[in-house]
Amino acid sequence: MINLIIADDHTLFIDGLRLLLKDEQDMCVTAVVNDGKELLDILPTHKTNIVLLDINMPNLNGLDAARYIKQSYTKLKIIMLSTYDDEHLIEKAKLLGANGYLLKTTSKEELLETIRLVESGQSCFPYRQPKQKNDFDTNDSFLKQFNLTKRELEILQLIKNNFTNQQIADQLFLSVYTVETHRKNIMQKIGLKSPSALMKFIIEHKL
Repeated sequence: MINLIIADDHTLFIDGLRLLLKDEQDMCVTAVVNDGKELLDILPTHKTNIVLLDINMPNLNGLDAARYIKQSYTKLKIIMLSTYDDEHLIEKAKLLGANGYLLKTTSKEELLETIRLVESGQSCFPYRQPKQKNDFDTNDSFLKQFNLTKRELEILQLIKNNFTNQQIADQLFLSVYTVETHRKNIMQKIGLKSPSALMKFIIEHKL
């Protein structure tokens, strides 16, 4: 029997997931929690094979929870379930020891297959087409000069319009964590130390 814990803060999604799993003879949902802290609190008292773990949760997000789980429960397997089809988050999940990553738009068949494959010791992550080293347009001298990507340029233009990290995330359908990482990468590439210096750079280059 594959004992599962669902960690997600959306009740409707949890209800749908439990409905999908209830008729599977080899699977049992032993607990449901709504945030990362609650998950860590119940792990010592629950016999669990796999945690189905959302990334964006209150109190303690899924990535931080995954880090702790892999340090303290080395045999426990983790499948991230997320709305974010974001390469950076997928790679981060891998580095933290997650055994799989599924989008919440996945089919029932893919979900069940992934759970069984992960339980058998395999890893399941989305296939990515190989990317070129730089994904900016080669005829754009500005991007080439600072080794910036088109996504980073989009973020710079939104910063110019005084968008907050949350507003940028909503506009580009990214997580706030990803936006913060992009901002740090931009600052590092350009060699700037403060938000005011970044705004000055944006104005000077008429972005």
